[in-house]
Amino acid sequence: MGVYQKNHYIDLNRFPPNQNGKEGSGFLKHTIFPDQTYPMKYLRAGVVLLLCVLLLVIACNVWVVRTSAPYMYARLDSLPARPAGLVLGTSRKFSGGAENLFFKYRMEAAARLYRTGKVKSLIISGDNSSRYYNEPSDMKKALMRLGVPEAALTLDYAGQNTLQSVVRCQRLYDQDSVIVVSQAFHGARAVFIARRYRLPFIAYAARDVPWRASAKTLLREYLARPKAILDVYVLEKDETVFEEDL
Repeated sequence: MGVYQKNHYIDLNRFPPNQNGKEGSGFLKHTIFPDQTYPMKYLRAGVVLLLCVLLLVIACNVWVVRTSAPYMYARLDSLPARPAGLVLGTSRKFSGGAENLFFKYRMEAAARLYRTGKVKSLIISGDNSSRYYNEPSDMKKALMRLGVPEAALTLDYAGQNTLQSVVRCQRLYDQDSVIVVSQAFHGARAVFIARRYRLPFIAYAARDVPWRASAKTLLREYLARPKAILDVYVLEKDETVFEEDL
């Protein structure tokens, strides 16, 4: 026999009789056992919340990929020519010093576009948030080694994220229609953002990196897509650009 009292369960059967033979006296009368149903309720609520978040992330990824799919190109022979290409930045090496294949393959794809006449110039947009980290400069050196002349390269040092790179490409460099150069998963997000701002960008997919070397990057991308939707549809971010950022 037992009763519930203020979210706790009192087991009356465990209370010994008092001196008068009546049940429920002494110290054990006040012994209270926590209600075991409450942790389960919180656990179920947590599982439901986690599933909702997971479904939201999946839905956002599907939206970005499906919206961008008609404007993604993996083959040069089907890629329309554009006046310029927008090369999205990444680090030349990983923090441990290993070569970043995302960088290598992206630079090769950008140089290929220029050599085949698909673009006449390349806008290199990346992070230069400190004097010790300069993505545009590293990309410039790599592209020149691949045969792209310096005169064909424009460096954007304030493309600290994909949204900034896309918006600055149009506002500062007056390019309304470009070919985005990056891996397919990243290019899809850039095109999605551009189309939100009514910019008819298309993307050329650089070579993919083996799964073992790209798993962490892909995971970040799955989370970056919901953030992109939040930025351009909910928060309606419209990045302000300044000439002194160049």
